[in-house]
Amino acid sequence: MLIQSRPATDPEVATLVAAWRRELGATGGPRDDGGHLVAVLHGRAVACGGVHDLGDGLGELSGLYVRPAYRRQGIARHLLVALEEVAFRQGCAVLRVAVGAYGPVAGALYRSCGYAPVGAYLAKRLPVAA
Repeated sequence: MLIQSRPATDPEVATLVAAWRRELGATGGPRDDGGHLVAVLHGRAVACGGVHDLGDGLGELSGLYVRPAYRRQGIARHLLVALEEVAFRQGCAVLRVAVGAYGPVAGALYRSCGYAPVGAYLAKRLPVAA
């Protein structure tokens, strides 16, 4: 699997975002103000996600999505680690995600990766650079 950085305007990112919106019945979705990471498997974009610097050391994950045929293979976990690295490089000390609309499966993934409830979000303190 290859993880690539792509702009929100990339056609494969747009296709994944549209699928995410259809599946959740969402009108919102991943923010279009930043780049996205895309997981590519056998030449096909199968997952995407974004991280956005909200300022003051806070970052927010958006639109972590894996095509249904590729779920339960560890792709989301690998993509999440890569997104955390992006947030760290952007200077984020805390990364949060709103999981209410995503259901228990997404919540379980984030909790297993160290995220804990903070208000309406799940959040994780990122490691401090040595």
